[in-house]
Amino acid sequence: MYEAFYGMIHTPFVRNVPPESLYESRAMDEVLGRLSYAADRQLFTVVTADAGCGKSTLIRKFAASLPKDKYILLYLSDSKLTPRWLYNGIAKQLGLESKFSLGEAKKQLHKEIEIIHGVQHKKVVCVLDEAHLLEKETIEEFRFLLNFNFDSQSPMALILVGQTELWDDKLRLKRYAAVRQRIDINCVLPHLDRAETERYIRSHLNYAGYKEGELFSQRAIDEIYKSTNGIPRVINRVCEKSLMYGFQQQRRIIDDHDISFVVEHEMLNGGES
Repeated sequence: MYEAFYGMIHTPFVRNVPPESLYESRAMDEVLGRLSYAADRQLFTVVTADAGCGKSTLIRKFAASLPKDKYILLYLSDSKLTPRWLYNGIAKQLGLESKFSLGEAKKQLHKEIEIIHGVQHKKVVCVLDEAHLLEKETIEEFRFLLNFNFDSQSPMALILVGQTELWDDKLRLKRYAAVRQRIDINCVLPHLDRAETERYIRSHLNYAGYKEGELFSQRAIDEIYKSTNGIPRVINRVCEKSLMYGFQQQRRIIDDHDISFVVEHEMLNGGES
């Protein structure tokens, strides 16, 4: 609806923006570099962030960056993942028939990874999303999942991605000390600052093909940053609703008053996600 009014060829603030067009903050660039290192060295990595701060974007960009001739990427996202279903979920993505017994599933997985390493000459990268929801038994199983050749090497790069409580409320607990000691890299995605919020907005407008100059005034961006606390998901919602409102009001430039109206009248909880 508003796209034609503003001369856009794509909808700017949506979830399915191509990975190559997604904004990459300095912090995200650093985390991507560390994930690339973890994939190459087959390390155990934890990535945490507040809700809406770009974990899904990070995973998409990371997945797109891995050369398919060198890596096999496995992606699991199941908050009720038990140890047996963890192994079987990985095996299924590798094209293997699931085993009922946990012990058999472990042996099957380690054998298949040996084949992948020795025959295909590829490295396995396993991403577990929504890891803050994992149960105690599954978290403790990571010690055994990563135990390979008498603990002399890791069979795969294991990357846990979850909300901040994954580290604060789980992995820091004494009961997970043995797991925590195996973590090679710990990354945190912060909120965007004011300058990054502006660059984030501009990158999405560039993707949409907007070329008419300043669509959001500087005061509007100030208000967006203030009301969203630099959380990308909430920035998307505020900008999307503001463009719709601007179209309805026939405004060529969105100002801070428009943002304030949208946040107050069209956003739940005053802009919070």
